[in-house]
Amino acid sequence: MRIGEAAGASGVSAKMIRHYEAVGLLPAASRRDSGYRDYGAAEVHALRFIRRARDLGFSLGEIAGLLALWADRGRASAEVKRLALSHVEALEEKARSLSAMAATLRHLAESCHGDGRPECPILEDLAGGRAQMSSRRST
Repeated sequence: MRIGEAAGASGVSAKMIRHYEAVGLLPAASRRDSGYRDYGAAEVHALRFIRRARDLGFSLGEIAGLLALWADRGRASAEVKRLALSHVEALEEKARSLSAMAATLRHLAESCHGDGRPECPILEDLAGGRAQMSSRRST
């Protein structure tokens, strides 16, 4: 199938398929005599794997490792589990960080009158935010 068909079958855009080929995540597709890329069921399956891994927040480097493990029938599932749990920890840390940012911004918004006055605690915090944020992180 051509790239548009592979994109439709996998849920990955043609642009991203080309990108995954360019970065080596997906082997370069064979070419028809007409020069069009030609994809089969195996490539579509790999693209679905990549799309699902991206949906779960894995980086391209992590996905490359997961693809290698997926292809290695002699792999130990313990390695896959270790990678997944490490990713869970990173996601949870990111969630804590995002929650802290939201709480800070919510507090600043609550401190702002939001009227015609020029004074704005949000802008004041942003203007001096680097020092304040670094002091918050160190506590």
